[in-house]
Amino acid sequence: MTDAASLIADLGRRARTAAVSLAGLPTRAKAAGLVAAAAALRADEAAILAANARDVAEGAARGLSGAMLDRLRLDPARVAAMAAGVEAVAALPDPVGQVIDTSMRPNGLALSRVRVPIGVIGIVYDSRPNVTADAAALCVMAGNAAILRGGSEAAHSNAAIHGAMARGFAAAGLPGDAAQLVPTTDRAAVGAMLAADGVIDLIIPRGGKSLVARVQAEARVPVLAHLDGINHIYVDASADDAMARAIVLDAKLRRTGVCGAMETLLIDRGFADAAGLIAALRDAGCVVRGDGRAQALVPGLDAASDADWDTEYLDAIAAVAIVDGLEGAIAHIAAHGSHHTDAIVAEDAGVAERFLAAVDSAIVLWNASTQFADGGEFGLGAEIGIATGRLHARGPVALEGLTTYKWIGRGTGQVRG
Repeated sequence: MTDAASLIADLGRRARTAAVSLAGLPTRAKAAGLVAAAAALRADEAAILAANARDVAEGAARGLSGAMLDRLRLDPARVAAMAAGVEAVAALPDPVGQVIDTSMRPNGLALSRVRVPIGVIGIVYDSRPNVTADAAALCVMAGNAAILRGGSEAAHSNAAIHGAMARGFAAAGLPGDAAQLVPTTDRAAVGAMLAADGVIDLIIPRGGKSLVARVQAEARVPVLAHLDGINHIYVDASADDAMARAIVLDAKLRRTGVCGAMETLLIDRGFADAAGLIAALRDAGCVVRGDGRAQALVPGLDAASDADWDTEYLDAIAAVAIVDGLEGAIAHIAAHGSHHTDAIVAEDAGVAERFLAAVDSAIVLWNASTQFADGGEFGLGAEIGIATGRLHARGPVALEGLTTYKWIGRGTGQVRG
């Protein structure tokens, strides 16, 4: 089948049938499927790594950046972590069937809100092959069927990972179409998914800015996403110098290509060693671009342009501004942030609590690296992504974020009359 719309419609019909079956499965059956899938990932490690090596070689030949190659590359430790993440999801409390709240109406009608699966979820992602395993595990455990469309740069890796997961699901008796991989890298398939209103219930993009922007612009299906990870760390005058250095270096340089990486460093003009903190970041291999006050503190510092404050670098580059205390930091974040993850380093608890309350981001941290913006680090198991909107789900989206709810009423013959 070569027509993209027909292909997605066929996948959607099969997914809908699988979703109906998954919605009725007990927790133990879904968990057994995930445990079997994790075992299959471990058993297929050599094949997965061989497929990934092919993707990495092709990506390098096409000129992918170092950060993008890092997102793409797998090794034995990452495959093991992928399998462990799937098992972690299997061990999480099942949200399906959870009673959110109950009430009794004056007429005796008993009402309750109960969590139920969303249905068919389409995942569109680019160069991270681990998303194939994470997305399949989370969707299935939450009782949803998944249609997965990975990027062309990870096509071989995605196929190997999906093949292992599918064999594990089948061995445990889960529906064969519980998680389907779109069998083409043609961009028309993405467009067909975005237009598949009534076939796909929710689209979740996970990847770079251009991918997410396209999804948000074209989708006729509801979308759960974040566009940018323009994350800030504000170092208050009360911050411990050693702690500030450790957090800033980790937040920027641990992995520069992840959406939780710090992109802008804000330093209170009252912080005693702002120059030393900026120099430490630069000495660690980061290109630092500063505002006028930062340049005055560190001779030879590159000048930041207006665009730098609104840029997600995903690379060893950071913008630095010296601000007038907490209010200056909050104002800067409000003007330039993307509502993803922002952090404060401070010993003054009063200042920290004001920051936590005032910054309108999905994740706000005190004395911790922004690289903790991750579902696994939040105890949620593997995540489907970070959501920065204000509806349905926000922050790391895991099992609960992949459910909706319905109202159930239990009566004794009530009529409105």
